[in-house]
Amino acid sequence: MPNNSRPPVALLSLATAVPPHVLVQEEAKSFARSLFGTRMRLFEQLEPVFDNAGVATRRLSRPTDWYWGDHGWKERNQVYLETAEALYVEAARKALDQAGVEARDIDCLVTVSTTGIATPSLEARVAGRMGFRVDAERVPLFGLGCAGGVSGLATAARLAAAGEGRTALFVTIELCSTTIRIDKVSKANIVATALFGDGAAAAVLRSGDGGWATVEGGCEILWPDTLGIMGWDVEDPGLAVIFDRAIPPFVEQYMATAVAHMLEALGLERREIDRFTCHPGGAKVVAALESGLALKEGELDHERAILRDFGNMSAPTVLFVLERLLQAGMPERTLLLALGPGFTAAGLSLARARNA
Repeated sequence: MPNNSRPPVALLSLATAVPPHVLVQEEAKSFARSLFGTRMRLFEQLEPVFDNAGVATRRLSRPTDWYWGDHGWKERNQVYLETAEALYVEAARKALDQAGVEARDIDCLVTVSTTGIATPSLEARVAGRMGFRVDAERVPLFGLGCAGGVSGLATAARLAAAGEGRTALFVTIELCSTTIRIDKVSKANIVATALFGDGAAAAVLRSGDGGWATVEGGCEILWPDTLGIMGWDVEDPGLAVIFDRAIPPFVEQYMATAVAHMLEALGLERREIDRFTCHPGGAKVVAALESGLALKEGELDHERAILRDFGNMSAPTVLFVLERLLQAGMPERTLLLALGPGFTAAGLSLARARNA
């Protein structure tokens, strides 16, 4: 059993939302061939990534024609703000409705997003539409990347645990497609065009028992001297993705040790984890997770299904996987895992609620 002196925190609900524009992978490959045609030799070398990425469809913030345009920071960020606000409201309202909670009942608002800049932050921009209290605590988090779905949920749980009956709303939104750059022909940019989609997820957590699951605790591991593995470069006319091709072998080599450290910190043993619920960064990353964690080949089935249907949406993706797991039947205990810039591994232990 976990070592945890804090009061229990219940995961009352989990909801997801995506923008309306659907991109089929074959169309994405043709689109990318046109976009990056100036460097055909490089594209032909990398074209198989579209077939091997494990992605069939994705959702985008704008129709594909938009991505042909010459968009600078201001226009890209305006698209981010418009779409992110709409997805925040949709995902948050779904989560509140599932939990049977009113917006005015929320004591703390945790928002994770890294693909755009919002000042005031997103939860402030939609506060009037949502009906949040004027004294609700706001905690916007930036720079977490793909790990943000796990570390943000852990942060919301810690804040909910600060008082009896305290209720937190966690929302994460990433619009990776707004970073697609036709001016920058690079391996990382072509891979991102094969993988990235847009989406949002929201959850309501409350100090006490009940709901779908009990949050037992979170943990993070930051590997030193790994800043260049994953992240964004801030450039004109927009963000430029950093992807190191060494991510899958890094995962295979180091993930098991990281998980062992996490479990020790959480007071758990490996045998007590019934399922790992992972962020599917790409098909090779999913395979590396199975290998590195000594899982059966194909065991991360929900991860592959979400990657196939939605692509890599960065932080929200692992919560799409968790949503599918909850629908299929929550195991006795699962450990959420995601990798992000830093290079960082974030983990969160969830135990099935007694009445679930």
